[in-house]
Order: sequence, then structure tokens, then C-alpha cells
Amino acid sequence: MLVTCWSTKGGSGTSVTAALFSLHAARDRGRPVLLVDLCGDLPAVFGSAETTSGLAGWLRSDLAPCSLERVLEELAPNLALLARGQGPLTARRADELVEWLDSDAVVVVDAGVLPAQAQQPDGVSKSSRPLGAGADSVSGDEELRWRLAAEADRSILVTRACYLALRRAVSLPVRPSGVVLVAEAGRALTRSDCERAIGAPVLATVAIDPDIARAVDAGMLRTRVPKGAIKALGRLFGEL
Repeated sequence: MLVTCWSTKGGSGTSVTAALFSLHAARDRGRPVLLVDLCGDLPAVFGSAETTSGLAGWLRSDLAPCSLERVLEELAPNLALLARGQGPLTARRADELVEWLDSDAVVVVDAGVLPAQAQQPDGVSKSSRPLGAGADSVSGDEELRWRLAAEADRSILVTRACYLALRRAVSLPVRPSGVVLVAEAGRALTRSDCERAIGAPVLATVAIDPDIARAVDAGMLRTRVPKGAIKALGRLFGEL
């Protein structure tokens, strides 16, 4: 199962949500979980050392897809990380990557912010060609993010109940299959408002929790997993 987590606005909590979801899946299921980092933040989230090896280098190489297994980092039992690595991302080998990710494992992709695609005449669809091929306005990094969001079995938007974030989500040519709502006090928009605006169900609501921030800042998320967030995202896994 391929699950891609993405957002429309920076600071929505996409990387931490993907990390927590992966930790829960690894503990709760008998099959392995692979966490794929397109943004470069997940080693820091888990307190791991930064690495120059990773997905970016493979995408620019001619190495076989199985060589990716050599750069995986074991984060916890049943949970491995494919780091972004250094250098630009390219969509040149997107087909091979999607095929390699299609396995019995649970694959969680942190795609970060999906950029606006104002010049995408064909919209977003599952296709054998790289999304937006021939459009000079789309970079390889952006194209790869869109491709993995489009190819996912479950495309999960991570958002706050923020008017600007929802406005961007509505304008995108892709609709998520579900939403993780990061709840914060003082917002006027409700869960129902978000569902109506986005056109997809809120599968889990995760409250902003200082314990999560402290665990991430200390690089100890894998050992000091906030129980409330895990419980909420456990319901998300049940929906999937």
C-alpha cells in the first residue's frame, strides 16, 4: 500500500504526521513499513545523522532499483527510512520508483508541499508518463511530488483549519482521498467546514501537542511517541 502525505502550505505538520503514522503502522502491523522522504526533514525528526546517500542520488543514476535497499536506514523494528539525500530530485525515473514502491510493505511518502500547477492542462491522473511532461514550468522535484501523490493508493492531505490552506487545496487539480486535520485552538473553521471545502473526509484529527514538539526537538520521536497522536492516527490506519 502506497500512502502519500502532502500539504498545500508549509508548517502544516506533514513530515511529523508521516513519521508518526509510520511508527504506528510498524508497531501495529506484521508487515514492514518504508518511510520515503522527499523533503529532507525526516532524519532530523528522528534524530538520525544526515546522509549524502539517498533517493536523490539514485534518481540521477543508472543503478538498478534494488540498489535503494542498500541506503535504507532502520529506524525501529519493521520501519526503514529512505532518506532524500543530497542534490536535486528529478522525475526521470519516476516510473521505476513507483514500480519499486509497489510491494507488500506499507510505504509512506512525505511529499511535503504540493506546488500550484496553474499550467497543467491535463490535471492530475495516474499515467505511465511523468506528470506534466513537456511543461517547462514544472521542475523535476515538483513533478515527482505530484506523481507520487497521484499514484498513491491513499493520498492524504495534512492541513490546519486555515482559510488560506483550504483555499489552496480547493484550487489544486487533485483531490485527496482523505484528510488529517491538525487542530489548533481559536480557529473559526470546523471539521465539517474543511470536509465541505476539500470534498474529502477528515479521517483523523491530531491536536497540536507540546509533547510532540519536544520529542522532535530532542530527536527522540521514535522513543518518546506521543500517545494521543498515535491513537488518533491509529484510527486513520483503520480507515485505510
